[in-house]
Amino acid sequence: MLKDSIASRRQLLIALIASLAIVVHLALRQTSNLPPYVVDLPLTLALLLGGIPLVWELLVKVLRREFGSDLLAGISIVTAVILGEYLAGTLVVLMLSGGEALEAYAVRSASSVLQALAKRMPSTAHRKIDSKIEDISLDQIHVGDTVLVFPHEICPIDGTVLEGHGVMDESYLTGEPYMMSKTPGATVLSGAINGESALTIRADKVAADSRYAQVMRVMEASQQQRPRIRRLGDQLGAIYTPIAVALAILAWILSGDPVRFLAVLVVATPCPLLIAIPVAIIGSISLAARRAIVIRDPTVLEKIDGCRTMIFDKTGTLTYGEPKLIEQQVAEGFDPAEVLSLVASIERYSKHPLAEAVVAAGRQQGVATHEASEVSEQPGQGLRGRAAGKTVRVTSRKALAAEQPDAIPLLPPRAGGLECVVLIDERYAGTYRFRDAPRREGATFVRHLRPQHGVNRVMLLSGDRASEVQYLADQVGIREILAEKSPEEKLAIVQAETAAAETLFVGDGINDAPALMAATVGIAFGQNSDVTTEAAGAVVMDSSLEKVDELMHISRRMRQIALQSAVGGMAVSVVAMFIAAAGYLPPVAGAVTQEVIDVFAVVNALRAALPPRSLRDF
Repeated sequence: MLKDSIASRRQLLIALIASLAIVVHLALRQTSNLPPYVVDLPLTLALLLGGIPLVWELLVKVLRREFGSDLLAGISIVTAVILGEYLAGTLVVLMLSGGEALEAYAVRSASSVLQALAKRMPSTAHRKIDSKIEDISLDQIHVGDTVLVFPHEICPIDGTVLEGHGVMDESYLTGEPYMMSKTPGATVLSGAINGESALTIRADKVAADSRYAQVMRVMEASQQQRPRIRRLGDQLGAIYTPIAVALAILAWILSGDPVRFLAVLVVATPCPLLIAIPVAIIGSISLAARRAIVIRDPTVLEKIDGCRTMIFDKTGTLTYGEPKLIEQQVAEGFDPAEVLSLVASIERYSKHPLAEAVVAAGRQQGVATHEASEVSEQPGQGLRGRAAGKTVRVTSRKALAAEQPDAIPLLPPRAGGLECVVLIDERYAGTYRFRDAPRREGATFVRHLRPQHGVNRVMLLSGDRASEVQYLADQVGIREILAEKSPEEKLAIVQAETAAAETLFVGDGINDAPALMAATVGIAFGQNSDVTTEAAGAVVMDSSLEKVDELMHISRRMRQIALQSAVGGMAVSVVAMFIAAAGYLPPVAGAVTQEVIDVFAVVNALRAALPPRSLRDF
């Protein structure tokens, strides 16, 4: 980043020198009785100070066999000096250096949303050792340290709440403007803004591995990577450059005037290719960031619109990843409300995925909760505790069969979804069944993929049981399903599909990481897994299919704007080249004409950063 900043300032300085030289030259031309070498002296200095470094950089590229579209500018500068057309040569220097400086400015402006993240992170944290509190730098925090987060402060690290009850604003990361409740046992994310209550947290990661640090690394990577569509500009330039040189030579031969050669090359300088495409890319990255979508690999912006096969993971992508309690079958002699009250009382202290579903059902049904004690949750043994003077256990059908075989006939038959068995005072009290609900927009999103985005195949690929996968597929309208697949099998399937057609894979679990990398484009949902987000080309931070649709439209729009700017600018330049070849556009006028073309191309490219009226079509 520092190297890019220095290069940008150098280009700006060269542009300022060229501009000043042109102004002084034009002023001296109005003064009579001055010899020509005095009038041209400012231009000569500009060509020495600015033209030589630019030509040298282009010569180095040629020696490396990097024949980019900016080669025309170098030829124009050298030809102008040879023919004594110093004003035209200086104008080309201004075009080239000013264009690169304008690109750098546009990139910085378009990246302002991402850069703002870097400025808001605290540099210190309040570490607590016994009763002593000390302020330390973030790199001094170790896993397991106890850290205080005061009211309205930004959380410095990822961790778990040990003491305190409050809320945090995580909208910078999730995109959702909701305050997230934080109680002992809850996870907190670096960069989140604390509410009005102080929280004591345990550091679960060092600062360098925190979620916030990862977002910052994503920002740097997305700005530094040179996407393939930028190389498309070079590919267009590889066609455009020889055509321009051939036309310039032909104009020189037919007219016998070498100035025609210079005039054609000056107006042919392909700044729309050099500037407009990267501006459109960075603008689109910025727009995506404002929509809570982090572009890790800018090439996804080019590739998404060409994907014809879309593969979904099940849990957390087409579903919310939040099981709901859908059925409560209570044994004879037990009151359903009392059972739910007792179970919810101990589930409040569990981190099991089904615990929140039970607690939420208790709140929804308005049952009372009791103080719980002796709560424990051993692997393979389920959850146990005491509430209202009774022993409560939440376990599995398999564990119950091993302990109390006589109780198995009391259980209802197996059904789809997840389930748990409730024991009160070691007596079978009921069976709870859960299901992860499909996303409300799932069916509509799947249905619109073919007509609106040209997706020919939609697949559901999951490691879950076939019955569960089929149930979800029926809900959202997917006909092609592959269930009970291991991560290795998922990878092989995605590799095979990608070999046949470009694929877009959407997932959110650690076991999705290989598939995300194997697909043409991998999109990760949320912040559930560091591994997954590292493997993905784009990360949808607030986990919704609507955001996936927005990303698809941002991609399509970016390509349209980039190609409009590049191809449109080239087309106008070609017309101007023919006019110059015919002798109606001298070198100086040609340089001014090219500057006007550049401005229009860049202004059009900047539209990529502006949000349109809508980025969704379903």
